[in-house]
Amino acid sequence: MRILVIGPGGREHAIVKALARDPEVTEIHAAPGNPGIATLAKCHPVDACDGPAVAALATELGVDLVVVGPEAPLIAGVADAVRTAGIACFGPTQAAAQIEGSKTFAKNVMASAGIPTAQSRTCTTAAEVRAALTEFGAPYVVKDDGLAAGKGVLVTGDLDAALAHAAGCQRVVIEEFLSGPEFSAFALCDGTRSVLLALARDYKRVGDGDTGPNTGGMGAYSPVPWLPAGIEEQLSGAVVEPLLAELARRGTPFAGVLFPGLILTEDGVKIIEYNARFGDPETQVVLERLETPLGGLLMACATGTLKPDTELAWSPDTVVNVVVASDGYPDNPVTGDEITGLADAAAVEGVDVLHAGTAHGPDGNLVAAGGRILSVLARGADPAQARARAYEGLGHVVLRGQVARTDIAADLT
Repeated sequence: MRILVIGPGGREHAIVKALARDPEVTEIHAAPGNPGIATLAKCHPVDACDGPAVAALATELGVDLVVVGPEAPLIAGVADAVRTAGIACFGPTQAAAQIEGSKTFAKNVMASAGIPTAQSRTCTTAAEVRAALTEFGAPYVVKDDGLAAGKGVLVTGDLDAALAHAAGCQRVVIEEFLSGPEFSAFALCDGTRSVLLALARDYKRVGDGDTGPNTGGMGAYSPVPWLPAGIEEQLSGAVVEPLLAELARRGTPFAGVLFPGLILTEDGVKIIEYNARFGDPETQVVLERLETPLGGLLMACATGTLKPDTELAWSPDTVVNVVVASDGYPDNPVTGDEITGLADAAAVEGVDVLHAGTAHGPDGNLVAAGGRILSVLARGADPAQARARAYEGLGHVVLRGQVARTDIAADLT
């Protein structure tokens, strides 16, 4: 099986790494990829959001399957262009990807499907925003209605800050505040059927103790031992299957990975938001634990042939991911600084380093090229060992002004 993976980031490096373990996958390409991905796949300088260019590349390479990683290409209709070219694609259509592209659309779908989520109001004027904030009260939850790379959400007790954030959005969703621990799930879907992957917990805020602004994610771990027994069956029945049925009823079946962000409240599990792709940094820890070959699963989803009784094999290990971001992240990330020490980090037992925002500098050296730069991924027989290995590996990474939390998975140990 020949596969083309679309995207430049850490989640795509994790996908490529998992595909490289699959004996049925004979050739891996990536567009545009990054220096880490290039060690496992042939990279091509194609714009990930250019549907015709991606479809043309897939045709030229003669691949059997295209896997679209990030949300922006899905919202841009890249999966549609690939399917139109007659090539199997793992990733929802542009219409189905609106479950992530528009929070208003997602809320409407959830209401129709009876999926538990926070009450909300969609606002387009300052008066509507103020009324909704008054209705729900503090803490205020303000979400940009469109894509915002994981940084369009503000949760604050400051009314002026909430109003200011809303003023910067063309359309905004104001929600009631939900209290409880958060976690993430991935479901591989073929339009009607699904299989749930292992659960993960990520850390959204930039600073230790969940302080500072929201980010795309500063670390994660899997499994999540504090979740109640039987939670997987509950999620499939209450969160995944109703959504697939509702989208199919609307004529926009969802084939790809459904990524619900979840919260365990006093009233049970509720949806924070749906995403239409693998999440970063959770993908790294989940796929590291997956022992079932990934290529066949993705192809089954792309071709509508996922078996209803699919069972997956998982490593019992704990995997911890600590994200390294560049100086100034998330507001003003600095690029161009050299990164060293990765070989020493990867030499720590159980540790691997996955690339996200990296590039080769003019001298061929590795430099920072984005906000989140690397994932230091570590396996361990238990949470304490995995966490200790991750931070030992992190200690070898050298990047001027690097940003990394020191408390990833500390709540497990």
